[in-house]
Amino acid sequence: MLNKIVSLWKKDLIKVLLFYEKRRFKGDYFFLYLFLFFILVNIGCYWFAMISAFPSLVFGSTFNYYFKVSFPVGLLGALFDSLSFFITLIIIKKAIATTNSTIYIAHLSIDLIIATIATFWVIFVFIISGWVVSFFETINQSTEFVELYDHETNINKRADNYINTINDALINPSRNIQNIYFGAIMGLSAMIPTIIHFTMFLKSFFYSLMQNKY
Repeated sequence: MLNKIVSLWKKDLIKVLLFYEKRRFKGDYFFLYLFLFFILVNIGCYWFAMISAFPSLVFGSTFNYYFKVSFPVGLLGALFDSLSFFITLIIIKKAIATTNSTIYIAHLSIDLIIATIATFWVIFVFIISGWVVSFFETINQSTEFVELYDHETNINKRADNYINTINDALINPSRNIQNIYFGAIMGLSAMIPTIIHFTMFLKSFFYSLMQNKY
């Protein structure tokens, strides 16, 4: 049963890999388009998460700040997604090459680790993005001189705030539904490979089950 599932799963994975190879060789700007695609996905996820989870921040006086934050969020998110995309390709090629079903599943399970790392990357992205926006806003204030250590204190405070929020979400998840929901939406782009693999597994499992019945 497991070998049959893996066999069907592998066939679908080969089709996806061939589709990627065809697109990659069609133009010289594939990698640029890929990076731009991930930027748009991350910015789209950001705004969807903000509007649905924290509408008061988007439609309030803080709109200007969160609008500016969306750009470094998109760039840094795309950087991680692009890197994880190519790591996933390496994993897929190694998984397809193996004949052992257990090793095949083990290879593709690495995507779960990548999805977990994405959660921590989202935190890093927001710490850096918020600091960058605050830094440039301070520079534009010509009447106010701010020392470098003030910016370092600012980024440390942001890191502490996000870490405290995560700890509170782990201890009291029911009180942090909005934050958990927001993090899940923001990490969605990095979870695309995992979602694809899981969909392929379900499809292969279903077909194998139906073949055993008839």
